[in-house]
Amino acid sequence: MFSKLIDYALWPGILIAALIPTGYGIAHGHGPLAFNLTYFSLAAVLYFLEKWRPHEKDWLHSDGQEIPDLAHTAFTKTFVQLIVVSLTWLGLATVVGGELGTGIWPNHWHPFFQVVLGLVIAEFGLYWAHRVAHEWMPLWYFHAVHHSSKKLWFFNTGRFHIVDTIKSMIFSAPLLALAGAPKFVVEYFGAITAFIGFLTHCNIEMRFGWLNYIFNTPGLHRWHHSMDLREGNKNYGENLMIWDLIFGTYYDDHARRPPAKIGIKDGMPHSFWGQCLEPFRWKKFQTHVKAGSAKRKLM
Repeated sequence: MFSKLIDYALWPGILIAALIPTGYGIAHGHGPLAFNLTYFSLAAVLYFLEKWRPHEKDWLHSDGQEIPDLAHTAFTKTFVQLIVVSLTWLGLATVVGGELGTGIWPNHWHPFFQVVLGLVIAEFGLYWAHRVAHEWMPLWYFHAVHHSSKKLWFFNTGRFHIVDTIKSMIFSAPLLALAGAPKFVVEYFGAITAFIGFLTHCNIEMRFGWLNYIFNTPGLHRWHHSMDLREGNKNYGENLMIWDLIFGTYYDDHARRPPAKIGIKDGMPHSFWGQCLEPFRWKKFQTHVKAGSAKRKLM
């Protein structure tokens, strides 16, 4: 009974624990600092929890992708934060939503409900950015870098091609800007997206119950990484599942576990730079893979 209680309490407990110091920092004008300190602290917590309560024990073994995973994460995270800092420095953040929100934004609402509204609005863009990346091949070439992982763990949360990251930003950020979302909502959106992303990919045994119908949980996201496209082309939500439920792409099967064997059926270079170049030479590289002559290109 105690173990089952832990299973249900871990996911919401970790998320709330990460949001408390981040929210304190945002409220006192130190959002970026609080977020970064919490981000790295959360990484350490998830590392130990994966060792203690792994969902898939086979995923504890190295897949040889630690360096590319770290490089993708560092490159993407640095790029995104530079963009945010640059926009703030240029004054665009103040022009768009300011401290209180502009235009049609309901700044008279309680801050909690403003954050929820911001998440729902931005999620619409994230949902379609993700779905298009699966259903339109030119964008899939970039998104495939993420799906080429053979296992899920907190460390490969940021394994995204930079073009894939920019695409998601283009689909979501303008929606918050057009809605006139205030600065604190944007900061909460960025933090929640990062924390849920960490949790979504973690290899920790958890249970979610009704939370699966609200949030993108590890249980749902493991189906999304299935090699069976009837399961993999589902659950596109980044943080929330509202748009998957509305557009009919929600998937969960309570009768069985999500597959432990994940990845893509196509080839993918082993190195960071090879993965960065792969989408631009996709057809040529896959031809070499099928012909069995791609070894020298895996660099």
